[in-house]
Amino acid sequence: MTTRKYPHDPNEGESLKDASITLMEGKIAELESALAEMKDRYLRLAADFENYKKRVRQEQLDTMQHASAELIHRLLPVLDDLQNVLEHRPRNVDESWIKGLELSVRKLEEALGTHGLEPIDAVGTRFDPKLHEAIGHEESAEHPEDTVVSELRRGYRVRDRVVRPALVKVSRRPALPAGDDQA
Repeated sequence: MTTRKYPHDPNEGESLKDASITLMEGKIAELESALAEMKDRYLRLAADFENYKKRVRQEQLDTMQHASAELIHRLLPVLDDLQNVLEHRPRNVDESWIKGLELSVRKLEEALGTHGLEPIDAVGTRFDPKLHEAIGHEESAEHPEDTVVSELRRGYRVRDRVVRPALVKVSRRPALPAGDDQA
């Protein structure tokens, strides 16, 4: 027979059981809180990673679309020179030679066009400093003010980026004669 030092309390088992349950409920609440925090962190990281992937994909697409812009920029003077040769062809030149040169220019334009090169429309449009570079003006009563009246060098863009602005002359209202004092 075992003797106890302390008298046996009949409620002792119940209070230990209640304390154990309270301790476990606290631990469960703590673990649930930690789980919710980790789940929130996971969702934020997943969203950040998706945004990162989208940004990298867009940057790669931009790089691919504009990678050829530097090469195109270097080839534009060659295209200009070939077009100038065609515009200023001498007399008595073999017509088949001219046709061959025209074909070469057209092929070069098509090759550059497959990389997104587009000429900028200038003559007859309103002057836009994003697309045009004004190097002079002409007095004109027939054109509204700030309208491009002549193009000295063609401008180009690759998709949405201007590779080279068009060199243009812009219309200006004719100056009033000095003797006119109309107010």
